[in-house]
Amino acid sequence: MLRRPKPSDSEADLLREQEKFLTSGAPSAANVVRRPDKRRGRAGEGGPDNVHSEGRQRDVVTIEDLPDQLPSLTPAPPKKSRFKAGRVTFEDEDAGERLDRHDVHVSAILSRIVERDTSSTPISLPAHTGMAFPKVMHRSETSSQKSLFARELAAQRLKEGRTPLHCAPAATDQCWCSKNQLHFTGPSLLSGRGLGGPDSSSESMRIHRENQAKVRDMSQSEILLEQKKLLSQLDPKLVDFVRSRKAQSVLSSASSSKQPQGENSKDNFPLENGNRQSVSSGAALLLENPREVEMEEEKVLPPPAVTEKEVLLKPQKEWVHMDKLEPEKLEWMRDLPAPRKKGTNKAMQARFDFAGTLIPPTEDLPTHLGLHHHGEEPERAGYSLQELFLLSRSQLIRQRSLALCTLANILSKARAGEYRSALKGSVVSTVLDAGLVFLLRFALDDSVEGVMSAAVHALKALLVCEDDEECLDCTFSWFRGLDSFPLLPSAQEEEEEEEDEGLPESMKETTEEKEERKTDHDVARQDVVKGLLKIKLLPRLRYILEVFRPSPPVVQDVLQILTRIARHSSVSATQVLDCPRLMETVLSEFLPASWTAPSSPIPQSVYGLPLAGAVKLLRVLATSGRHACARLFNSLGVRERLPCLLSVEPAELLVEPSEALRITTEAYRLWAVAAAYGQACQLYIDLYPGLAKTLQSVHTVLSLADPLLPLQLQRVLALLSLLTQVTHTAGCHQELQTGMVSCQGEECPPPPPVSWGHVTGLQASLLGHLRGFVKDLDNPVQKDVSLVVIPAYLAYLEAYYHQLSRQKCFKPVETLQEIERLVSEVLVPLMSHHAFQGLMENLKSSSVVCNVQSDGLGPETNPSLPGLACPGWRNRPGLVAPNSPFPLLTALGLLLETITGIHKGLSNKVQFQGELGRSLVRLCPPFCHSRAWLLRHEHHLLYLLLRLANRLVSIEPEVAKHASLYHTVALVLLPWLLPGSEYLGHQLLSTIIFNKDFISEGHSGGPEAVELGELRLQEETCQRASPSLQTVGALLREACIQLPSIRGCFLTHLAHLEPLVLTSRDALLGRNPWIGSHLLPELTGPTVPSDWPFLPLVSLYERTGLSDGGGLAVEDLPQGALQAVTHCLQWLLLLEVWREEALKVVLPVAKLARLSCVFLCSSDLFLERPVQKLTWGLFRLLTRQSRLDSLDLNVPPPGLASFQDLYSALLSQFEAVSFGDRLFGCWLLLPLQRRYSATMRLAVFGEHVGMLRSLGVTLAQLSIPMERFTSPPEDSLPLLHLYFRSLVTGTLKPCWCPVLYVVTVSHVNAFIFSQDAAAQEVEAARHSMLRKIHYLTDEVLRNHLLLFRLPQQQAEFGFDLYEQLPPIRAKRLASVLSSGGEDSMRLRAKKDTK
Repeated sequence: MLRRPKPSDSEADLLREQEKFLTSGAPSAANVVRRPDKRRGRAGEGGPDNVHSEGRQRDVVTIEDLPDQLPSLTPAPPKKSRFKAGRVTFEDEDAGERLDRHDVHVSAILSRIVERDTSSTPISLPAHTGMAFPKVMHRSETSSQKSLFARELAAQRLKEGRTPLHCAPAATDQCWCSKNQLHFTGPSLLSGRGLGGPDSSSESMRIHRENQAKVRDMSQSEILLEQKKLLSQLDPKLVDFVRSRKAQSVLSSASSSKQPQGENSKDNFPLENGNRQSVSSGAALLLENPREVEMEEEKVLPPPAVTEKEVLLKPQKEWVHMDKLEPEKLEWMRDLPAPRKKGTNKAMQARFDFAGTLIPPTEDLPTHLGLHHHGEEPERAGYSLQELFLLSRSQLIRQRSLALCTLANILSKARAGEYRSALKGSVVSTVLDAGLVFLLRFALDDSVEGVMSAAVHALKALLVCEDDEECLDCTFSWFRGLDSFPLLPSAQEEEEEEEDEGLPESMKETTEEKEERKTDHDVARQDVVKGLLKIKLLPRLRYILEVFRPSPPVVQDVLQILTRIARHSSVSATQVLDCPRLMETVLSEFLPASWTAPSSPIPQSVYGLPLAGAVKLLRVLATSGRHACARLFNSLGVRERLPCLLSVEPAELLVEPSEALRITTEAYRLWAVAAAYGQACQLYIDLYPGLAKTLQSVHTVLSLADPLLPLQLQRVLALLSLLTQVTHTAGCHQELQTGMVSCQGEECPPPPPVSWGHVTGLQASLLGHLRGFVKDLDNPVQKDVSLVVIPAYLAYLEAYYHQLSRQKCFKPVETLQEIERLVSEVLVPLMSHHAFQGLMENLKSSSVVCNVQSDGLGPETNPSLPGLACPGWRNRPGLVAPNSPFPLLTALGLLLETITGIHKGLSNKVQFQGELGRSLVRLCPPFCHSRAWLLRHEHHLLYLLLRLANRLVSIEPEVAKHASLYHTVALVLLPWLLPGSEYLGHQLLSTIIFNKDFISEGHSGGPEAVELGELRLQEETCQRASPSLQTVGALLREACIQLPSIRGCFLTHLAHLEPLVLTSRDALLGRNPWIGSHLLPELTGPTVPSDWPFLPLVSLYERTGLSDGGGLAVEDLPQGALQAVTHCLQWLLLLEVWREEALKVVLPVAKLARLSCVFLCSSDLFLERPVQKLTWGLFRLLTRQSRLDSLDLNVPPPGLASFQDLYSALLSQFEAVSFGDRLFGCWLLLPLQRRYSATMRLAVFGEHVGMLRSLGVTLAQLSIPMERFTSPPEDSLPLLHLYFRSLVTGTLKPCWCPVLYVVTVSHVNAFIFSQDAAAQEVEAARHSMLRKIHYLTDEVLRNHLLLFRLPQQQAEFGFDLYEQLPPIRAKRLASVLSSGGEDSMRLRAKKDTK
């Protein structure tokens, strides 16, 4: 056999193989043929030329089954030319020679010119006319209006004997045939070419006549029925395409020709004549969309063609080529159709006017407004988002500007939530997904200033919410109001983390590498601000400010955009500071050291003038961190510019009065932020005279009926915030001075230049102000102003007394007397005043926690662009509303907590209880930016109330009466605390949560009441409970004794939060020199998890259970593990009995999953006596009737993929280390209830069937009713087979596993005697199982399976039996046995015949 050549063969090998092939005589796979020369006739014909050409003829190799042309790479059918067959081509002709032959010189063409013979052609002279020039001959006046290609195509059709597709206008009547007479000369769609025979045309005509006869014999209803069948089989897109083409042809024929009146005009438009019954009209109905037929709304018919009468400008005869009407070019001049008047359930495209207002689809606006255009739906006014996007890239400057301004208005209204009730979906999310970020970035690069200004305005509308900024400014003077959360997106992508799973640490990508690998689109989709920074927004904004020098509104927009970017994160704020020449431009142009007064009240340019927006930008940048603030004051020269703004009165700043007040307010706030780091305190010493003068004029300024009073109020509050921060910094001077002496080389912050002696003199002046404002509460005119400024004065006094107690000059006696006067003269009158009581009535309505379920439609938010959701905050009740009591209550509680810590005797004299604690909801409020910044202030108030209650609970009986309420509030508050409040959580754990004074049940007969309840339960149910379940009262008594040890256990397991606790402590206690940033940690989740009571147990499982597979003995566990588990279980038992409401935030399935760690941590931990007692008690509590109903194991527990995975681990652990423990057995029986997934029951009777021998839990030990296991009957056929197999094979016996024996017998009995209709497979399984049971040799098992009646706990086997089969069951058994006998006889007979 000849082998195939290989690539490695040499030339000698190929020649050798060729010789073998030639000697073998085998036929070749390819033949050499000589193709004839078509120019010289057939092969072998011709003269000597033919002989001479044979030597030059090429050899053509042909391979069998190989097509002449290569197949197409695309699935589309090859294009066919109708005239290719008529052209002559030659196989051996060279393409180059053919090109040279056709591309000859012009001389060759001129030499071959042959004059046409015109001797017989008649000569006609032009007719004489009165015109200057002869009449132009139009092609429409010639005999034929078709092009050369159309003529050739028609000639080809006539040659083939086919009818043209388009009839002439004169033959239109013959194109539409009626039902009785058809004038078609042949089929118009089928040519018969595919029949492949010589008489294909006659065959196609025969088929066509048959079709005509069938249609003629059909009725109109039959035709419509066939049409529906065909429509259901055809592609809807194809149907729409054919119908659209048909409609175009009808409209064009109607517009291009004048139709006669009467019947002929109707015949020419069969689609519009519903009574005409013809084949053509039937074909047209066939292509009609059935959905359009079934619609009950208005049908929009195509408008009639434009006639000559409707043309506004009549054509004149003198106009060349203007005498013919062209309707398709005049469509845009006709009147708009009327807008839709009828309602519809179909979603319609949203359209907006230039102000961003949503235009209803039924509103008919006049056209002079400029809202109508020639896009989609021309009858509707307004522009859609898609059209605005398209218009923003127009070549016309005005269109680009108009589109961007409209988008800006739409975004502003969308951020305010004005479209939530009218539109489906989010406008902001829609435009962001459509690429708005890149659209605006491209528009910023526009060289036209108007377009660039519109792009800046649109970008500001997207990023900045002015209401959010106002809310943050209003809360600046609150307790820790200068702190803020970074506006980072909370929803992070987890796909990249999944990609790195399983890789070693050295191969995993860093965060920087992942960010570099992302595209701009991916970054902008996850985080809009980060995406803008990635596409170089900051250099462009710097260029706009530095080179363009735009108008004042654009400058303000740019400054607000930069402020929003700085709020994003500390990294973004650093990028703003690092951008070349950006901050230098802002400071030199908008915060100059000197300036002149503008010539007009509204200056045309703000360059060279101070701006409040620029000062606010500096303040937000300083908030991002201590180092950023130091750079601003030391490197960029803010320290020298600040005195220029604050050393004079606002009226002397040479700017507009309201702007002057805003500038000084922002300057005070910027200074307060710097003072909160312990910086810029030297300015306090330098500007002290000016500050004292400003303080003296506070009452005068705020008592005037000035339209600028709100701005004056904000200025005074900013000044008080500055003095509060300077006081805190001065109070740390002594500690830092001492620390520098004793630090011994360790890093220690330097002491600030301001000391305690510099701020002591302010207290008397500010206390006098506070007394005056408290008296002004009686004045209705000054009441509102007083309620606004009093919280700032109280916050200052708290800072003063807090720092005073830490100074060496502290004089206890004088201070106590001073505090007593403060309480009696200021605080008590304030708390007893009717204005204060009126504010207390608004406490519940202003609370975020108490109204978490009552919010209506809010503003739009997007995960990639988080906001504070503050639009409309002034007009709705809330935490920041003008009538909110939270700033006053928080400042008052802060001061009371400080002075009662100094003067213990005042604790019972100053107390106030609000309704907030009683109104707490039990569900955790939604976790998002829009609530986090509000919840932080509410958490401060709740914490202060609890601290006051802690001081009073042991000495005030009224407070002790509500101790359980305060304890519940503390338990609910702890998992709500947000990042930055770790110190509050530590204080709650240390002082309140494990305080026995707040667990009043422990020392007021609580354990005894639990024991009595257990005895009553036993008497009512008459059940014999396990002895270990009767010790819950004793366990609770022991837990109350061990509360200090339990507190130590939990504080130890939360020790990893110590750095965060210290950082939070420095901020909350006013230790300013140690504060690193006023930007709170990223909002990733609560400080403490909601299931924190299970923390020691889960922590032990993560350390030992996962790594060692739960095989370690108690002796091998980490030191103190047994004690930690015991304390954890004691605390859980106490909470489940007395604080059940506090644990409702943890799902029941999560509780069961966390407690399962007791069995998975170690091989014998659950056998320890204290652990087993406590776990028995918890199991008894979890299996109460109400708890069982709420336990849903189909919901995956937090942190696990599914409960089935955890259950598989429990089964394996039980088989390995349980030794038949009854507690472990009850734990495994709980998920086997009938209402849960059959997967877990299949796992027990399938993979782990061996454990049935040791699962010896009795019915008395199981606290779950048996009905939950046996009802309803099992419907899983594989599981029933496993039940039956375990019973028949003896794997499951009543002495080994009593509970599951009852369960399996019950389900098998219900299955074999079921009368429900079922599939053939199920019915066959019933018969087979029943026959096998009848022939069982084990009489006891057979009786149990046949005579089972109902579960009965007191019975010997756990169920009752019938004495004999009921008649209906006996009849069924007999029928099954008889049918089984007949089947066996039939099979035996078949065997005999064989």
